Amino acid sequence: MTQAQQAAVSRFPVPALEDMPEDIRERIVAVQEKAGFVPNVFLTLAHRPDEFRAFFAYHDALMEKPGNLSKAEREMIVVATSAVNQCQYCVIAHGAILRIRAKNPLIADQVATNYRKADISERQKAMLDFGMKVSQAAQLVGEADFEALKAHGFTDDDIWDIAGIAAFFGMSNRIANVTSMRPNAEFYSMGR
Repeated sequence: MTQAQQAAVSRFPVPALEDMPEDIRERIVAVQEKAGFVPNVFLTLAHRPDEFRAFFAYHDALMEKPGNLSKAEREMIVVATSAVNQCQYCVIAHGAILRIRAKNPLIADQVATNYRKADISERQKAMLDFGMKVSQAAQLVGEADFEALKAHGFTDDDIWDIAGIAAFFGMSNRIANVTSMRPNAEFYSMGR
């Protein structure tokens, strides 16, 4: 593999901004204006416009909604499950977002490496235990899992959110790995 191939955003074609459908182009420009760069997930998924729209609609429904899970906790689920799924892109990108949302430069590395030893609450560890089970062995989820979460104050809606995030990012991790999606260099230093 040449150095140029290693540096590619994706192993699949990435359309030029001017060739993208208007709604996708507008979303990418808005993200670029806010973040100062375009996260490679937007460029990679722009290759398949209908899937781009569906992906980000579900992403936003899970990650941007109000609820009992903080935005940082939602990112913890992404980082922990993405680490076990060996998704470099999601660990790096969502690790940056987690550091920013938690206002903690150490948390993403701790959660990605071993959330059980991370400096997080017992409630958050229970949340991640469940998210990991959904990610790796959802067929084994049972009533005891729900009771354990309820003992930490999670509601049925919270439990659905944890499961939804873990499941959605399981799909995202697999697409990122298959496309060889490369994390943007900007992510590595964000929130540190």
